[in-house]
Amino acid sequence: MNEVYLGIGGNLGNRLQNIRIAINLISERIALPEKTSSVFMSEPWGFQHAKYFTNAVVKLSTTKSEDEIFKITTGIELEMKRVRSNSGYQGRTMDIDILFYGNKIIESKALAVPHPKIQERLFVLMPMAEIAGDFIHPVFNKTINELLETCPDTGKIRILNNYTSKS
Repeated sequence: MNEVYLGIGGNLGNRLQNIRIAINLISERIALPEKTSSVFMSEPWGFQHAKYFTNAVVKLSTTKSEDEIFKITTGIELEMKRVRSNSGYQGRTMDIDILFYGNKIIESKALAVPHPKIQERLFVLMPMAEIAGDFIHPVFNKTINELLETCPDTGKIRILNNYTSKS
């Protein structure tokens, strides 16, 4: 079994409902989450937008490969009406990133794991720290908690709700 962490988020539509839908689809198509972080609300990172994002992290154990997971999560994004363009960061209904796939380091044309900007993003580090603060980043050889302590992100972020208590 492979230990996988997925980052889930979006800022368009019913944001909290979209998190729940994405987690349900991940449960059906990849594996039931072993842990799910609280849902965090954060201002857009890297671009301006009127709507804040909701973000969460889930931990899964699966026999699926990173490529299978990437295909499934990209399919879920499309099913949830994600629109992609080449014009940089933008609002979206759903974004699902493979944050970690065990301790593997993967660099291909389509996929980079660990996700290359984890250490710069509170909206990933805070939910990840909540469920796996002692997880060691295989590139930086630091725990998530250590990366959180030195994160340069100054964006506004807060816990919106605890997903597990609001099924």
